[in-house]
Amino acid sequence: MKTNTKTIVVKLGTSVLTSGTAKLDRSHMVEIVRQCAQLQKQGHQIIVVTSGAIAAGKEHLNMPDIAPTFANKQMLAAVGQGQLVREWENLFKIYGLHVGQMLLTRADLDDHVRFLNARDTIKTLLKHRIIPVVNENDAVATSEIKVGDNDNLSALVALLADADQLLLLTDQKGLFTADPRSNPDAQLLPEIAIITDEIHALAGGSVGGLGTGGMATKIESATVAHRGGIEVVIASGHKNNVIIDAVNNKAVGTRFVNDNSRLEARKNWIFAGSTIAGTIIVDDGAEQAIVDSGSSLLPKGIRGTTEHFLRGDVVVISNLAGNELARGVVRYKSIDIEKIKGLHSDQIEACLGFEHGRVAIHRDDLVLL
Repeated sequence: MKTNTKTIVVKLGTSVLTSGTAKLDRSHMVEIVRQCAQLQKQGHQIIVVTSGAIAAGKEHLNMPDIAPTFANKQMLAAVGQGQLVREWENLFKIYGLHVGQMLLTRADLDDHVRFLNARDTIKTLLKHRIIPVVNENDAVATSEIKVGDNDNLSALVALLADADQLLLLTDQKGLFTADPRSNPDAQLLPEIAIITDEIHALAGGSVGGLGTGGMATKIESATVAHRGGIEVVIASGHKNNVIIDAVNNKAVGTRFVNDNSRLEARKNWIFAGSTIAGTIIVDDGAEQAIVDSGSSLLPKGIRGTTEHFLRGDVVVISNLAGNELARGVVRYKSIDIEKIKGLHSDQIEACLGFEHGRVAIHRDDLVLL
């Protein structure tokens, strides 16, 4: 269990990676990597959500003035993704670290099974101290190529990774009481506890020169992550030591504080915000382990299922008398649960030919009734 270490998602806009030029600013990228590597060495887990594929494609092909058509954007993204991840790999290698690329679309995170598969991948990368480098899969997306997508994607990645913090690094210092470009009396808001309609109004439109996606998309992203119990910081990506300072709770940018724990927020969703897809019936030993010891649900203690449910669905756990004990997000579909019920965890792969973990429902995905 984590103590003082955190899982941190660092979202980098194109304006941060290019420093406002037409090319990647590698000297600034290595400074970002230095900070991430220092935090990784301290035991924190770092995930990078990176924009910049189209900019990297333009630079590599020497096409700075190419028309911004949909097809051209996809072409540039297809070329640029490889160039971009190569840059990250080479820079992190300076510090003895490896990266693993994950290209996602919103569809990957809206679908239960694909969401869980992505979560397993990202957590396995983190387990092996590999830096996940995540980007929108622009080369195959249809409507996903639009301003601000990676702001929203970063919030979903933060939920995916059960992150502690989401850092939205942009070309602005944070959220102000007014547009600082036109109002000299605008004041930086250093801390926000509740994201109200007034806060959304301060962000203005989705595109306004306040970074690649605009401040509005960053507030949308902050809202999604904040509801999941994740602290969010919006700050300038060019402020000296900004990533390390944000993680160490120093005053940088605008911090959206959150008193709710991530686990509490997730369990509230399981209990109140989800549709029940079926039931898993457990024996007396499993009932005692879940209720009295706060344990995960193992296949060994399962007697049977009702209804047809899929991996990622929310199910009820009931005892032999039919009493509801808990609800949780199941890691295996009902057909597979019926095959592995009564087995020891180390027999799952031999039985199914694969495994999605050694438990049917993890205790972090389970709430007692």
